[in-house]
Amino acid sequence: MSEFLPVASGLLLGALLSMLRPSMRLWVAVLLSIVLGFLATVISGEYLLSWEFLLIDIPLVAIATAASFMGMRRLRSSLRQL
Repeated sequence: MSEFLPVASGLLLGALLSMLRPSMRLWVAVLLSIVLGFLATVISGEYLLSWEFLLIDIPLVAIATAASFMGMRRLRSSLRQL
């Protein structure tokens, strides 16, 4: 259950990235993946055990962001073909 927050925030971030200019997407995705991964570690209380959980939560947010962004692009292109 503690990995729900990083995955959910990454999916939401990936869906919202398409509203940004292409030149800003990478920078915003990297910055917000770090921030959201940090927040997920703190909110879940994992930081009380070890700050090494950041090494799990930040990449988890980034991977979920990339998957969501690619899924939204594929969905959008398939809807254009209809």
